Amino acid sequence: MKELTAEEKASIIAVLKERFEKNNKRFAKLKWNNIENKLKENSDKLWALHEMERTCGEPSLMEYRKSTDEYIFCDFSKESPKDRRSLCYDKQALEARKKFKPVNTVIDVASEMGISLMNEEEYRKLQNLGDFDTKTSSWLDTPSEIRKEGGAIFGDHRYGQVFIYHNGADSYYGGRGFRGILKL
Repeated sequence: MKELTAEEKASIIAVLKERFEKNNKRFAKLKWNNIENKLKENSDKLWALHEMERTCGEPSLMEYRKSTDEYIFCDFSKESPKDRRSLCYDKQALEARKKFKPVNTVIDVASEMGISLMNEEEYRKLQNLGDFDTKTSSWLDTPSEIRKEGGAIFGDHRYGQVFIYHNGADSYYGGRGFRGILKL
């Protein structure tokens, strides 16, 4: 994990606070100070959120799970984060490509950032909060049964509907990236 400077910490906290306050109707019972204190206590999570912001994900709070006392942050960028596109799914898929290999994989980039890929349920939850990926698509955490067969899943929003599709895990496109989840 890399350390953020005091200025970087203050900057990402200010951005997250502004987004929280902008959506305060969704979080009427939550207090920002509690979230900020938890962020300050977890510098690795703060660094991961900074990475989400740096790669154009526009992270914000999606939900609070009272049962586990977890704040769930995710990428709220209108389209799949632009600095996380043109990646195949995982190392196995990358190694299987014979020509025109992408520079990296979504699994490795997410791991380096300290975040997880959204799963289908989380992606649908995000789509209930707005229309995301109307021109792009996002790789999703793929069930092992699908991955064993060489595939991976992704989602997008077209024609007023959320679609979950499959593709070969070794494929990559300029309009497909991934959205991250971070549990705090």
